[in-house]
Amino acid sequence: MAADEGRRGGGPAVLFLHPDLASSGAERLVLDAALALRSRGCRVQIWTPRFDPGAASRRRCRWGVRTAGGWLPRSILGRGCALCAALRMAWLALHVLLLSGESADVFVCDQVSACIPVLRLARTRKKVLFYCHFPDQLLTKRESFIKRIYRAPLDWLEEYTTGMADCILVNSCFTASIFKETFKSLSHVNPDVLYPSLNFNGFDTIISADVANIVPKRRFLFLSINRYEKKKNLVLALEALHDLRSRLDAKEWSEVHLVLAGGYDEAVQENVEYYEELKTLAAKLHVEEQITFLRSFSDEQKIVLLSSCICVLYTPSNEHFGIVPLEAMYMKCPVIAVNSGGPLESIVNNVTGFLCEPCPNEFSAAMEKFVKDPALKRIMGAAGRTRVLEKFSSEAFTEKLYQYIHNLMQ
Repeated sequence: MAADEGRRGGGPAVLFLHPDLASSGAERLVLDAALALRSRGCRVQIWTPRFDPGAASRRRCRWGVRTAGGWLPRSILGRGCALCAALRMAWLALHVLLLSGESADVFVCDQVSACIPVLRLARTRKKVLFYCHFPDQLLTKRESFIKRIYRAPLDWLEEYTTGMADCILVNSCFTASIFKETFKSLSHVNPDVLYPSLNFNGFDTIISADVANIVPKRRFLFLSINRYEKKKNLVLALEALHDLRSRLDAKEWSEVHLVLAGGYDEAVQENVEYYEELKTLAAKLHVEEQITFLRSFSDEQKIVLLSSCICVLYTPSNEHFGIVPLEAMYMKCPVIAVNSGGPLESIVNNVTGFLCEPCPNEFSAAMEKFVKDPALKRIMGAAGRTRVLEKFSSEAFTEKLYQYIHNLMQ
């Protein structure tokens, strides 16, 4: 598409600032939000330090993506990621204001709030909407005194700059409660909940590819979709698979297969190390023949896998919201998830899937139900599709987001 297509429409000019257009739920939400506002006539652009247009989900918004600040490091010898992210976003905001020649009525930023005070430097005061996926300071451990000293000013900066936004949105009621508990000085702020939605058109695409072209074809195909990060607790999926073996006879076990599909970036050391750790564990548990590790898969492969699997395993605890359960349920695929965080708001226990304690025997007990009663997938899958259509439609997301932008401009 032409470079100016993102500016089409006579509505307000909305400029998104996002720290890294890589493979994540936050990225997908930003792209969907940009498309949603554009469909309502807004003139939209996305600015980011790093953008890879390779994935289909990113190609959808290629028309409106600009980059700046990519020359700044993402880390220093594998450390200082939070500091580098703050600097990259501050520089990005400075570039947008002083060097880009772009104008905006409303700025929308997410994940990293360090850019907000820079945006306040605009000659004409612009409104800023901040979408909080989860407080950044809770995403890292303080295992040493030096780490606590390093994080202290960054934690203060996050809280202070978040409070400078004109409107704050969060992705779930769970995140709203954590927001209130974490940012003590913002006790007067009550962030609104804007649930992520699905772009149904992408999932309604008919894919003719056979799942056997991706993984071995099995009757009982389980699927995990999550980035290769320790906090996603993919170990739970492997241990549940190992425990499931003791619940099945030899014939049933031979028809079981697990696909660990996840975002993977060779530039991220944790992705590389965790992938190797999982492969080692699979061999130790003697389940490597029943597992396929799929890294950085395409949207087309995801649709094929969701269409073919009997159930999705969603293993992170206290997940902020989690878009995977929505994708699975829309594709009429039940979900087994940990009974905490966002899944409590998206999954109905015993109706669209199962909510379990994060332990292998509970997950494997739920998995066994789908093996013993294959009709369960059809019943729960239908209920899941209905729930997504009623509660998480793109139309509802678009209307609510547009109203927030409209209200900011009044």
